[in-house]
Amino acid sequence: MAKQPDIRQATFDDCQALAPIFDQYRKFFTGKSDSAGSHAFLSDRLRRQESVVFAAFEGESALGFAQLYPMFSSWYVSRQWFLSDLFVVPDSRRAGIARRLLDACAAFARETKARSILVEMPFSEPHLIQLYEAVGYGPDKDFALYRLKLTGP
Repeated sequence: MAKQPDIRQATFDDCQALAPIFDQYRKFFTGKSDSAGSHAFLSDRLRRQESVVFAAFEGESALGFAQLYPMFSSWYVSRQWFLSDLFVVPDSRRAGIARRLLDACAAFARETKARSILVEMPFSEPHLIQLYEAVGYGPDKDFALYRLKLTGP
């Protein structure tokens, strides 16, 4: 049996390994690569501790990541996490890495006494619904998501 990649919380020192796959992720959704911008954005989030990233590593190589951003609920006076990003490199898919990253996020959310983890599902990726539902996510019964676009396409 092949050794499973290590899943751990990433640090600023992991930016060099993570930035290329972060750029792959962004290119998938935007159609454009921006290696320098991807590296700068990710390193800023980690350096400033504005997000929490869990990553799958095989040795020094990053195979996937999940990125959480903090949120708070005034109604429930509690912390929540927004799961913004989940990506596994194509050659490592179907090996359970995404599920293990989601499990790490859930364990972290419990450790930080969060009420919930919220995630947006892109309409372009309907298969993700099965993955998220398999680990316990479900549609919100209380809220619909609306967005005020201020910039960009």
